[in-house]
Amino acid sequence: MNALIAFWSYALAACLFASILLWRLRSRVDRSDRVLLAAYLATALWATSGAVRGPTDALTMVCGSLRNLSWIMLLYSMSGELRASSLRGLRLVFGAVALVIGLQLVLGLIVLLVDVPPQVLESFLSTEQLLRITMSAGALVLVHNIYGQAESQSRLKIRGTMLGLTLMWGFDLNLYTVAYLNAPGTGDVFNIRGAFMALIAPLFAYRSPEQSSLKVKLSRAATFQSLSLLAIATYLIVMAVLATAFRRSQWDWGTVSTTALLLAMTTAAGVLAISQWARGWVKVKLAKHLFEHRYDYRTEWLRFTETLGRAGPDAPPLSERIVKAFADVVEAPGGLVLVADSAHSLAIAAAWNWPGANPPADRLQESGEFWSALEQSGRILELPALRQGWAKAEDMAIPVPACILDEEQAWAVIPLIHHGRQIGIVILAAPDYRRPLDWEDFDLLRTAGNQAASSLAEALSQDALADAQRFEEFNRRFAFIVHDVKNLVSQLSLLSRNAERHADNPEFRADMIATLKGSVGKMNELLARLAPHSSARVQRIDAEPLRPILTSAIAARRRDREVNLRGDGSLCALVDATALEQAVGHLVQNAIDASTAAPVTVRVSGGDGTVSITISDKGMGMDGDFIRNRLFQPFASTKSGGFGIGAFEARSLITAMNGRISVDSRPGQGTTFTITLPAAEQAQEPKRKRA
Repeated sequence: MNALIAFWSYALAACLFASILLWRLRSRVDRSDRVLLAAYLATALWATSGAVRGPTDALTMVCGSLRNLSWIMLLYSMSGELRASSLRGLRLVFGAVALVIGLQLVLGLIVLLVDVPPQVLESFLSTEQLLRITMSAGALVLVHNIYGQAESQSRLKIRGTMLGLTLMWGFDLNLYTVAYLNAPGTGDVFNIRGAFMALIAPLFAYRSPEQSSLKVKLSRAATFQSLSLLAIATYLIVMAVLATAFRRSQWDWGTVSTTALLLAMTTAAGVLAISQWARGWVKVKLAKHLFEHRYDYRTEWLRFTETLGRAGPDAPPLSERIVKAFADVVEAPGGLVLVADSAHSLAIAAAWNWPGANPPADRLQESGEFWSALEQSGRILELPALRQGWAKAEDMAIPVPACILDEEQAWAVIPLIHHGRQIGIVILAAPDYRRPLDWEDFDLLRTAGNQAASSLAEALSQDALADAQRFEEFNRRFAFIVHDVKNLVSQLSLLSRNAERHADNPEFRADMIATLKGSVGKMNELLARLAPHSSARVQRIDAEPLRPILTSAIAARRRDREVNLRGDGSLCALVDATALEQAVGHLVQNAIDASTAAPVTVRVSGGDGTVSITISDKGMGMDGDFIRNRLFQPFASTKSGGFGIGAFEARSLITAMNGRISVDSRPGQGTTFTITLPAAEQAQEPKRKRA
């Protein structure tokens, strides 16, 4: 009865696939149809052998391997539109599946042509079942990738064939799995296998006339997934074969070998899971040997632009997003963004996961030649190559500051060039696996640098426009205030003329006092609508001792907080005393407002023809984005009700005295302002008396 069921089951499948083959032969056959016709023929021959010789006969197994090989060849021809470089990774999967089918054919031919002893025959059959399980799993992986990566229009053309192959190899995978486990009823499943193929035969019959124009685009993610699944299947088959061999072995080394193999695989998996260096090394080697290009440019560009364009209240500042975007491209752990003012004085605009110490602010400010040279060359610098002396001569000629070159964590320097003008510099930290940068890295980073420079330049233009709008609003408000002041001046002028004639009149004096009080109140109200301080200007620069100036600036603010004066106060500098007092007063007041209870320290030091005044606090600190984009901008303040004029005015005054201000601050660690001024010879006494 079972033999009769098997015969009719496989005979029906043979008739259906032979009919499909004859129906296809009626139409014009081109080169793309030949592989499909061969697959129909191989399937019909396999079904015929199953009907005549039996489902588990050696000849039927050989024909089944030829059937699988022909359908694998059809899948390979479907992906023939791709370039060789795009198929390089997936070809490993095709090659592995073809190799497994080849081993099946060898074992099947040995069993068919050679009189094999029963004990050896049992081992051959068990190994062949494992090979067929592996082949079915690998073939399903190929079907998934070919169909999943095909264009939407192409999927409609191959849907029937792909569904048929999925059902065919899915049935085989489960069939040979239960056969390897010696599950009961396996023989009955083999008998109805032909009926199942006959049931799904109509799926293979449908084929769109345009199927020859199939377009498949395989992504790197699909290739790596295929290789991962292939590695898992290979691991399972190796372990199963070794377990079978050791179980049948007469020696005792089976346990030792199995344990050693498991330990080796476990160690390798643990190293890859824990070590970033190992994962980086594996990824570099795979990208180098499996793909023509190191990067999947579509994926990298989408991720880069998404990072730059991230918006929302939780989005980090643009400078930090720029660093992260570059770090994601080359898998760097973090980086810095440097910018420069009109005098090419460098400063840190942002830091993202920077593992080392920030370069000193005063040493960066003196690196204008580095900025100019990098702007002119537009070259991306590989800092390890500069340190070890094997960089190109053009790179060696660029004067990289020692505070950057000596930092071991610094790996690459990327200029941000926009319309021939350098907007900023990105310094990336070195990844755990430090590989040399090649032409592909340079091309991608240079192009990404242009994109980031465009975004940064646009943001700076928007900030400048916002500042101009704030000034315009300020001027508009000032115009109304001038009108009110004019009225007050007229009122006071009239009062002063009448005072000459009615000064002895008690009623006039009372009215005059009331008028003066009202005018003062109105003036204070008008001043409150403007900045709290008028913009003082530098009048005259002389050699002035610093102690009286600093003492006067500190005295008015010691009522709110303890302010300590340290260092050599007898040093002299070329300054305008009034302007310096006002600038120091602004910075001391900011330090008091930023700290809660800790004292503020003002320290004086000198050397190398300059005098330095540092104002330090232990307050909440500031991040690089605020220092660069808001600290020295007018009308930008973190204080409630503040006008944001103090730091802006202080820098303007110091710059007018040929000095400079640098800032060193980190959130939660306090802030240090450093005023650097030209030194002068010792003055005998103050130029003016101070209140």
